Amino acid sequence: MANQAAWIKTPGTSLEVDSAPEAKLGPGQVVIKNAYVAINPVDWKIQSYSHASQPYPNILGRDIAGEIVEVGADVTRLRVGQRVIAHALGRITNEPKYGGFQLYTVAYEITVSPIPDSIPYEQAVVLPLAISTAAAGLYQKGYLEVPYPTLNPKPSGQTILVWGGSSSVGSTTIQFAVASGLEVVSTASKKNLDFLKSLGAKHVFDHSSPTVVEDIIAVLKGSQFVGAYDAISLPETMKAAAEIVHQLGGGKVVTVLGAPSEGLPSNVQAIGASSIDIATKQPEVGDAVWRKYVPEALKEGKLLPKPDPIVIKGGLDHIQEGLDTLKKGVSAAKVVVEL
Repeated sequence: MANQAAWIKTPGTSLEVDSAPEAKLGPGQVVIKNAYVAINPVDWKIQSYSHASQPYPNILGRDIAGEIVEVGADVTRLRVGQRVIAHALGRITNEPKYGGFQLYTVAYEITVSPIPDSIPYEQAVVLPLAISTAAAGLYQKGYLEVPYPTLNPKPSGQTILVWGGSSSVGSTTIQFAVASGLEVVSTASKKNLDFLKSLGAKHVFDHSSPTVVEDIIAVLKGSQFVGAYDAISLPETMKAAAEIVHQLGGGKVVTVLGAPSEGLPSNVQAIGASSIDIATKQPEVGDAVWRKYVPEALKEGKLLPKPDPIVIKGGLDHIQEGLDTLKKGVSAAKVVVEL
């Protein structure tokens, strides 16, 4: 299997397509021939800024979709020839073979799911990192600790705020929370409010409204509120989510870009969700979500691959174009590249 990758050679430089090592798997792993990859903010941020934990040269990329071409001897639930999505866990070891931006990726089985023939690769590939990130904040011990998702959830009486519901992580977090029996309140720009409702959010608010904080508090007051998931995690969104949690009696705000240690009300705790933790530190979450829920939910149409893709064609040479496109900003969409 001759391999190629879009390498990051040094911080701040454009990706370079070059040969890559043959994908050799270990225990609990599979090799995937990638058909599509998706771009996430973490990718262009690592490219743009030097990271102490990031060795160079390396291969970025978290979201992949393609066909399994090899399975480890101890892997029993997956098989060669299956169409799958996977959260590529290059951040665990920083070894290039686990990166997504290449023709063949070694993936850990715990973050791989089969996809039905009815879902094209370019649609399915929007999901993987969002699945792991949403699950990390919702289900891990020490986070929001809501019930695991099921295909036929019973109302739990609990409520949750998802700030930034039209983002990739927000879209999946809404769907998981609904599948966990929660009533979801969410925010987006005015043009995307109907999109949030299509995902299952019960109450939706324009994040730019001058009264958005007060309006959300009015809806959630008196409910069994579990906390907030800030899928955007900018200073202004964290401030708004923290104020809502504060006014509702205190609790947790889950963030996706680390957690501020200062400037929060005394009864509010911000906690950053690390997507890889559901495979390493709390693998029972990865098992419940990736192995048990996601395959059936995709097959039954209970988990929608949202938001929709912006497709860039042209192979590995055009992944840099994908990074640049995302860096400029997209709304209720995800940039994907056809390999």
